[in-house]
This record gives sequence, structure tokens and C-alpha cells, in this order.
Amino acid sequence: MALITRFEDIIAWQEARVLTRNIYRQTASGNFARDLGLKDQIQRASVSSMSNIAEGFDCESKPEFARFLSIARRSAVEVQSLLYVAVDARYITEQAFQAHYAQAAKTKALIGGFRHSLIART
Repeated sequence: MALITRFEDIIAWQEARVLTRNIYRQTASGNFARDLGLKDQIQRASVSSMSNIAEGFDCESKPEFARFLSIARRSAVEVQSLLYVAVDARYITEQAFQAHYAQAAKTKALIGGFRHSLIART
């Protein structure tokens, strides 16, 4: 197993970055871009997932890092919930919903697994 020396090495962070990139692209045009409240909330949730992993990496203790990972995981769940609003409002297609939802689920699972392994080593 490779040693993690910077937050960019964390696979969960890499997948959260993909999620964030996808959300920003999806919200850049059409009716989604004009719904400033939903657009802002889903962008913030995706960025929060990515940022909390990075911020937690610089913590001084494993329990504190685990707390940041918990926040990051919940932010990925928030993205999933907000995607329902987007598809119900017909801002995105069912296909886009499924793709983004799956990316959020992957991100959530990786964060949860990483958090679990971090706690197990405490």
C-alpha cells in the first residue's frame, strides 16, 4: 500500500474532485444555472465533500481527521439528495441523475471506508 503524503493522494479526495467537477459542469447552463439557490447549494455540498477531506488530512489527530471525513461523507449524501430536486425540477435528465448519483455514492463509500480504516488504526 502506498504511503499517503499529501491529500491529493487520497482516492476519496480524487473522486470527490470528480464529483465536484461534474456538478459544476452540470449546473453551468440551462434552467439549473438560473436556479441560483439550488445551484449554489449543490455546488457547496460537492465542494464541502472535497474540502473536508483535504482539511482533515492536516489535522493533528486521527479522531479529528475522522470527524472531518464524517462531514465530507454527509456532504456527498447532501449532493445525492439535491440531485433529486434537480431531476424532479427537470433541470437534469434521468441519465444525468443516475451518473451523478453514482459518483456521489462512490465518493461516499470511499470516504466511509477511509474513515473506518483510520479509526481501526487508532
